[in-house]
Amino acid sequence: MKSVVSLLVLLHCCLSGAQVHIDRDGVSVNEIQQVDYEDRESRGKDIQTDKQRAEAALTHNQQTCQPDIHTVLREMSTMMAEQRVELRHTKTELGAMEARLRASESRLTDSEGRQTDSESRLTDSESRLNISVDSSLSTDRKVAFSASLAAPGQGGDTGPFNTGITLVYRHIYSNIGNAYNPTTGIFTAPVRGLYLFRFYIYGEGDSSASTTAALHKNGHHVAVAHAHQATGGINSSNGVSLLLEVGDVVYMHLWVGDKIYDSEYHHSTFSGHLLFTM
Repeated sequence: MKSVVSLLVLLHCCLSGAQVHIDRDGVSVNEIQQVDYEDRESRGKDIQTDKQRAEAALTHNQQTCQPDIHTVLREMSTMMAEQRVELRHTKTELGAMEARLRASESRLTDSEGRQTDSESRLTDSESRLNISVDSSLSTDRKVAFSASLAAPGQGGDTGPFNTGITLVYRHIYSNIGNAYNPTTGIFTAPVRGLYLFRFYIYGEGDSSASTTAALHKNGHHVAVAHAHQATGGINSSNGVSLLLEVGDVVYMHLWVGDKIYDSEYHHSTFSGHLLFTM
């Protein structure tokens, strides 16, 4: 009987332990399970709420950004259109500037051409003027001289000498153009042309010496007047036309051992003049 009672007590305790368990904190398992379920359900709701909020924020951001992108695109399109207009305007201005530059270059070329023509005409005019002046000077140029051998108040023989000398005709009749030098006895051609020279000589007869004078051009013999007899008066003459260049010299030359006479009566003369220029 005691055994049965003990068995019943033990069974009651087991059943009571199966239904109700007390944890270390004094809370039942059912309560714990109930709290856990409620926590999980609350967290699920919070997660769902956060997800909905995130989706709403994303949608709002997309709705907010989309108009801004369209606005930026419209502004960029407007700027590009304005730049295209400015580019067309710049091209138009460049074209106008190029046209003006070509026109300026054309005018400059025409001006240079006219200047060249003017310079050419001026050069031609100067050439014609120079030719005219030269021709006028040459035509109007007058060159002539005439002189006798002995100086005024003097007379007698010149020579003979051991060397040839240049005769200096000191009594001047005329010296137009001053081409003849009465100090040296040399005539220098001032212009290119044809000149006529004449010379006359006189002397006393002498068996040992001739009366002679020769015309020289630039140091070379051209013509001579010669006379030789033992007694009495003797004379001779000659003359030539010479083509002279500017600076050519002409003079009378006394040969070695010969002589020539002159006095206040002017027996021996030398003269020349320009016939015409060339």
